[in-house]
Amino acid sequence: MTAALPTAASARRQQNVFWKRFRRSTPGKIGAVMVLFFVIAAILAPLLHPYDASRDLDYRYRLAPPSVSALWDKSARTKYTDAVTGKVDYSRHIFGTDNLGRDVAVRVWHGARVSLIIGIVATAIALVIGSVLGLLAGYFGGLLDSTLGYVTDVMLAFPSILIAIGIASISNLPGLYTVMLAVSIPQVPLYLRLTRSVVLSVREREFVQAAGALGAGNARMVFRHVLPNSLSPLIVQGALSIATATIEAAALGFLGLGVPPPNPEWGTMLSDSREYYTSAAWTMIYPGLAILFTVLGFNLLGDGLRDVLDPRSTQ
Repeated sequence: MTAALPTAASARRQQNVFWKRFRRSTPGKIGAVMVLFFVIAAILAPLLHPYDASRDLDYRYRLAPPSVSALWDKSARTKYTDAVTGKVDYSRHIFGTDNLGRDVAVRVWHGARVSLIIGIVATAIALVIGSVLGLLAGYFGGLLDSTLGYVTDVMLAFPSILIAIGIASISNLPGLYTVMLAVSIPQVPLYLRLTRSVVLSVREREFVQAAGALGAGNARMVFRHVLPNSLSPLIVQGALSIATATIEAAALGFLGLGVPPPNPEWGTMLSDSREYYTSAAWTMIYPGLAILFTVLGFNLLGDGLRDVLDPRSTQ
């Protein structure tokens, strides 16, 4: 029991240092707020407004402008005026409706759930696979390291979106799983190389050599000493990779290879609104802004985590 007390105290000190430095990181705080907003939206979306594509169709309001515009737009005021009471409903469709009369705000709201699931799960898959392979390649070296290095070089020679398109085109999995797989595989080489480079430096440090001299086996040295001291750059890259995964998932949806309709997905919404971008620009603006702020939030969060976890940081 007494041996565990210093460890717990040390963990608390490390947490205090982390939060103290994170509070000083302006990009990190802004990014955390933006990410938290979309996470809360994704969690609450099915609770506050269950999505049903067939039920939410309302052709009376097809391609209706945002209801707030009724404050200054006479045509919008006419559209949202109740025929019985004569009152204008300014909150009915705050982002307007699409070509099928579906509320754009509701679809953007529920689209956050789909996009975050794809981004987080795809990044987690790539992180686990790439980190394990990089850990083995960096620690053991030899033929395994050379083989994985060649495979990584070949994969990095192609743009990640091309690999994602190829995987999405030949996969027989359901749409959501196909997108996760297509987005995650191109990211594996990034984690493999990153983990390998960190392991190559960590395995030569004194505490790892001391553990080996005391008789620790390879498994204990890898998972007890090498891996925990290699997590900081992986955490930073994970936050940045979620942003990349969000963009690539939206690109696949825009090309018709993403989550199949009528599921709300931001890339698919952009694709469906292409022919209305002049007459009903709101159908394209709001999904685009959702992608923009989600990607920006994760990028800023990744920058903040890098500042906090970098031992050379002066903050």
